[in-house]
Amino acid sequence: MALAEKAEALGEVPVGAVLVQGDRVIAEGYNQSITSNDPSAHAEMLCLRAAGEAVNNYRLLDTTLYVTLEPCPMCAGALVHARVSTLVYGASDPKTGACGSVMDLVRHPALNHQLEVVEGVLSEPCAAQLSAFFKRRRAEKKALKQAQRAELDSGESA
Repeated sequence: MALAEKAEALGEVPVGAVLVQGDRVIAEGYNQSITSNDPSAHAEMLCLRAAGEAVNNYRLLDTTLYVTLEPCPMCAGALVHARVSTLVYGASDPKTGACGSVMDLVRHPALNHQLEVVEGVLSEPCAAQLSAFFKRRRAEKKALKQAQRAELDSGESA
């Protein structure tokens, strides 16, 4: 959740991820899609990239990924390809979740690897962090629109 706070401080959707092997943290990541102009710069993807560099292998066997939000299809696919063993996530994603909510890509029997999934760990604080972020963002957009309208109105009356 601290990594999600780093993302939020950058104006990113607050999602953080940590990859662990045994009792050792291999890599961390947090959302940076907006700041890096990279649609693939999700917390999980950045964490997997850093982990591959750390262990000098694209296969991340016997690892567990902890993430604050259920992974999307892109991230779920990367988890399968990397052969991550276990996924532990906080909040479910009813719009794009690919680990049980909308679809279940990481446990699909037709794929050559399936992950063990533990869902709902710290789900309430993870969901609250995301909800507060989107509520604040909607309020900021509304305030901006109101300011723009007021500016237009004052320009018309001049």
